[in-house]
Amino acid sequence: MAHFTSDKTTEASNRTVGDYVVETPSLSNVFERFGIDYCCGGQRPLAVVCKQMGLVLDDVIEALEAEQSTRNTTGSPDQNWQHATISELIDHIVDRHHRYLYENLPQLDAWAAKVARVHGHKDPRLIHLARTVTRLNQDLVNHLHKEEEVLFVLCRQLETADRLPRLHCGPINNPIHMMEIEHDEAGLLLGKLKHLTDNYIPPDWACNTYRALLDGLEKLEADLHEHIHLENNLLFPKTLQQANHLAQSPVSPGG
Repeated sequence: MAHFTSDKTTEASNRTVGDYVVETPSLSNVFERFGIDYCCGGQRPLAVVCKQMGLVLDDVIEALEAEQSTRNTTGSPDQNWQHATISELIDHIVDRHHRYLYENLPQLDAWAAKVARVHGHKDPRLIHLARTVTRLNQDLVNHLHKEEEVLFVLCRQLETADRLPRLHCGPINNPIHMMEIEHDEAGLLLGKLKHLTDNYIPPDWACNTYRALLDGLEKLEADLHEHIHLENNLLFPKTLQQANHLAQSPVSPGG
């Protein structure tokens, strides 16, 4: 559970955005409200982020404290994956977040194409929106397959190994780095979607399909933020830590 000291500024200067959410996942709600990237940009100190974005640090800290206080008062459950094993994290990511994308991306892609076809003459940005959704769909599905068929298999292998195995891809940080790059690319596409839709706000003339599309894209963004956070700030560091541990383990005489 996150703990806030009286010296808010000093603490925030030393804690990364990702650290806050790792310890108390519900604090992601606060970062979403302020537009702070806690997934791909989770390794940045909060004070640095606020300075870069022109936010008042104390305002953000107070909002974090308020969220924490609400959780403490209501006793609302807050799933904490900080102490989960590598396999437990992978199972959750695949069952919850990968499944979400597989189920929702095709529908969003179809809706975006329909809205662009029907209403593109009213707002040419809808053409670019449809193309961006298609690109995101294709990129993410390819990304999920690489994680499930390659990276996650290697992560599980490292978790159960008693010595550092020789992986076909070289050190595990190689595929992890590639997945992080693809996470950044997905984040850029999400930012483009948000810009093209005016923060998912429908115009007065929007039809039901258009409104459903915007609602779906907003939910997709929130889920993908949580998804990438779990990988970048929890799964990948745990896997690298395990690899480093195995690398330092003595080799048995028979090995």
